[in-house]
Amino acid sequence: MNFLHSLDGFNWIDFIRNGISAWRAVTLVELRNRSDTGQANRSPQTTILPAVRVPSNCQRDFNLLAFDPDGDEVRCRYGNTSLSECNPCTPPSVLNLSSSCSLSFSPSSSSDQGPYAVQLVMEDFPRQTITLIQADSLWERTTIIALSKLPVQFVLKVDPEVPSCTEGLYLPKFLPPTPANRAQLYTSVNQTLEINISAEANVST
Repeated sequence: MNFLHSLDGFNWIDFIRNGISAWRAVTLVELRNRSDTGQANRSPQTTILPAVRVPSNCQRDFNLLAFDPDGDEVRCRYGNTSLSECNPCTPPSVLNLSSSCSLSFSPSSSSDQGPYAVQLVMEDFPRQTITLIQADSLWERTTIIALSKLPVQFVLKVDPEVPSCTEGLYLPKFLPPTPANRAQLYTSVNQTLEINISAEANVST
């Protein structure tokens, strides 16, 4: 069986530019065993800050972290109002989204400044046709049918222009020993993992 869980009844922050006030998030979990792993499907994993800021005059790309324990293909899309995944599901006009979970912000005018609600859905797709098994029943899943989905929601704040878009001046620049984006770090159970991060923005106030 699969399990659909929704949360709603809360509000976004004030003055959201893309006309969204009520918060809603939907998760779909697949509990049936997979023929390729012999275990229940494991949903993709991701994380992001609750608020992301970008100056209105700077090109910025955001590659969302995505890891699937079963090795499935992970794709992202905007939430769909007809599927009740958000209410409403109006995408931010200032962002472009690729199915590979990359967001792109292009320089815009000062009239676009302010906060936007970003309501994404992350899904996992098998890389080959598999069978889902529960008791004596079988269900086939092809590479075009999502196994599970989870909401990825945050606020994009478009700030006033900055004199320079060079990283390390007004925009932060990561420095060593900061791990690279999508780096995988390993540790043993019950052992503390320390991650050192360094960044600079010399002219930022």
